[in-house]
Amino acid sequence: MAGEDRVLAGGATYIDFQTDPSRYRHWKLAVDGDTATLTMDVDEDGGLFEGYQLKLNSYDLGVDIELADAVQRLRFEHPEVKVVVIRSGKNRVFCAGANIRMLAGATHAHKVNFCKFTNETRNGLEDSSEHSGQRYIAVINGTAAGGGYELALATDHIILADDGAAAVALPEVPLLAVLPGTGGLTRVVDKRKVRRDHADFFCTIEEGIKGKRAVAWRLVDEIAPNSKLEARIAERAEELAASSGRNGNGKGIALAPLNRLIDESGIRYGFVSVDVDRAARTAMISLKAPEAAAPADIDGMIAQGAAFWPLQVARELDDAILHLRLNELEIALLVFKSHGDPAHVLSHDAFLESNKSHWLVNEVRQFWKRVLKRIDVTSRTLVTLVEPGSCFVGTLAELVFAADRSYMLIGPRQGDNRPPPSLQLSALNFGPYPMSHGLTRLESRFQADRSDLDRAREKIGTALDAEAAEQLGLVTFALDDIDWDDEIRVFFEERASFSPDSLTGMEANLRFVGPETMESKIFARLTAWQNWIFQRPNAVGEDGALRRYGSGQKPKFDMTRV
Repeated sequence: MAGEDRVLAGGATYIDFQTDPSRYRHWKLAVDGDTATLTMDVDEDGGLFEGYQLKLNSYDLGVDIELADAVQRLRFEHPEVKVVVIRSGKNRVFCAGANIRMLAGATHAHKVNFCKFTNETRNGLEDSSEHSGQRYIAVINGTAAGGGYELALATDHIILADDGAAAVALPEVPLLAVLPGTGGLTRVVDKRKVRRDHADFFCTIEEGIKGKRAVAWRLVDEIAPNSKLEARIAERAEELAASSGRNGNGKGIALAPLNRLIDESGIRYGFVSVDVDRAARTAMISLKAPEAAAPADIDGMIAQGAAFWPLQVARELDDAILHLRLNELEIALLVFKSHGDPAHVLSHDAFLESNKSHWLVNEVRQFWKRVLKRIDVTSRTLVTLVEPGSCFVGTLAELVFAADRSYMLIGPRQGDNRPPPSLQLSALNFGPYPMSHGLTRLESRFQADRSDLDRAREKIGTALDAEAAEQLGLVTFALDDIDWDDEIRVFFEERASFSPDSLTGMEANLRFVGPETMESKIFARLTAWQNWIFQRPNAVGEDGALRRYGSGQKPKFDMTRV
C-alpha cells in the first residue's frame, strides 16, 4: 500500500515510496486515447498515520506518493497520452489541501520533508508538460483550498465550475499561521502573473474567490456552468493535445517493482546499495556500472524494459534518496561511491545523446535530471569519493559536481590492484541535467570565469587523473594514499558534529548560486521560510493556529514582528 509503514526485522518502521495503480487508495487512473484522467477520491481512513481522517479530499504524504507514481507512469508507460485531466471524485469539493490534523500532529522533520516531496511532485507536473508534452488540466468542481489550489496551480489550464459555490483559496495565513507550502505564493505571482495587491487580498481571506473575479484576477483560466462543464473539458483537452509536442510511438515501458532488500544496515538494489552507519551518522551510497555496453538500437533498449541500466539505476537511486530523507533523519552525510567499467557508463551516455529525439530516451534523460535535482535539494551534506575502481564518468560524474565536497585519490591504493581513479566528461555534463535555477552543475561551479567551463568542455572524452581533475576544478581535493584515510575521517567527524540546522541553511545557500527561477524560489525562499514558521509557537504551540484549528478556540499569537 502506498506510503504504508513497513516493518523491518528489528521492529523499526519505514515509509515506502513504491506503489502501483493496483494498490492506489486515493487516486483512479484511466486512459482513453490521447487523454488520461486522474481522479482524486481520497479514502478518509487511508491516512499514513493514526489520529486523523482525510476528509474533503485532504491529503497526506501517502496520497502524494500515489500521485507521483501516476505522473511517472504516464510518462513512461503511456506514450500516446498528450493530456491529463485532474479532477475530483467527490461532490462539490476538489481538494481541501494538506490535512490539518496531520500537520498539527506531525514532527517538524516530517512536515518539512512532506512539503518538499509535494513540491517535487507538482514541479513534476510542469516538467512533464514542458519536456514530455503531457499537458495538464485541472477541473475544480467545488472548493480548492490551500494545497488543493496549489495542485491546480501546477497544471497548464484551470477550469472552475461556475455554480456560485466553487472557489479557489489560499487560507493558510489567516487560518493556520503558516504559508502555502507547495509553491502557492510563488505560482500565483510568478506563473499566473496575478497582481501583487490582488494576491495580497486573495492570500489573506478564508473564503476564497469564485466566478468571474477568479478569471479576471487570473486565478483560473475560465469558468463553465455545470451543464457545459464536460463539453468544455473535452474541448480544452482537444486543443491542448493538438498543441502537444509528444511524439510517442508504440508501447511504453512498464515500471516493474524495484527488486530491493531493506534491513537495519541499509538497502540493496540491483545497481545501487546503501550502507547506513548510524553511529557515524553516514550513509554510503554505491552505484555500480552496467555489466555490458549500451544496446545497439532503440529496439534493444525497449527489449530491456525497466532493466535498461540508465532507467533502473535512476529509479533505484531516487528510491534510496527518498528513503534516507524520511526514514533516516539523523544521518548527516550522504557519501557517494561508484565501481565498475567506466566505458560501459559512457556507452550508455552516448546512446542517450545520439537517440535523444526518441520519446523514451527523452524520458530517461528527463528522469535523471529530476533525480539529480532531488539530490540537490536534499538536506544532508553530500560527499563524493573518487577511488580506484570508480566509474564517475558522464552522467555519474554529476554526483561529483553535485557534492558539497569531493575527494579524489592520487594514484593507486596500497594493496589495491585496481587502476587509479579517473574522471571523464561526456556531452551530458553540459546541458541535459540543469539544476533548479537553470544552470548545469558545471556552469554553477564555474560562474566566476566561463573560460573554466570551456576548458572542461575541451576535455570531453579524456580520462582525467586526480591531479588533472583538481587543476580543472572538477574535484575539491586530490589526496595521496598517505593522507586519504585521515583526511576523510576528520572531515566526516567534523561535519557530523555541526548543527544540522546551520548546515542545512549553509548548504542550501551555497548550492544554488546565480539566477533564480520559479522552481528555485519554491525550494529556497519558500522552504526556508516555511521551515522556520513550522517551528514558531504561533503555528504549532499549544495555543497556536494549527493546534487550535477546529476547536472553536481562537489561536493566541505572539504579536512581535521579528
